[in-house]
Amino acid sequence: MMETERLFFRHWTTNDKDELFQLAKDPEIGWRCGWPAHKTVEDSINTINNVFTGKENYAICLKAEDKPIGCITLMFNKEKKDECELGYWLGRDYWGKEIMPEACRELIRHAFEDLKVSKIWCCYYEGNEQSKKVQEKLGFKFQKKKENVRVALLNEVRNDYVNLLTKEDWEKQTA
Repeated sequence: MMETERLFFRHWTTNDKDELFQLAKDPEIGWRCGWPAHKTVEDSINTINNVFTGKENYAICLKAEDKPIGCITLMFNKEKKDECELGYWLGRDYWGKEIMPEACRELIRHAFEDLKVSKIWCCYYEGNEQSKKVQEKLGFKFQKKKENVRVALLNEVRNDYVNLLTKEDWEKQTA
């Protein structure tokens, strides 16, 4: 089990459906991530069973509780097996408390040390200043702006900013 000073990560189960629904029904969460707010607990069950299934997909929980407050994941590149993408979101009640940088630092450590990746990519949609700040704090470097990216689940077109953290840059930060 991975943990930090305040947090631990565990895999999602359908027992988390009510907590996920309470977090994911907030339209601000989904908008930032590119998915619609959950309208029913069944939406949350479907997400747990069909989206949060990756080996490196975790519920972020406060150590004081065994209740998800957000999600963090590493998604692997099928062509470049030593690269992955970091994705994350956090319930609104937990914003502004430095929780996401703390969670990301641990998953980044896990990716570089345990999983032996060489590069971690991370993106954010234009307008998501919180995610931009998290990535800057973590040392991600801007790579490119992708314009007019289709966000299928919201039937929108947005600009997407792509950032990169290499193992070498991470090692310099942690030395």
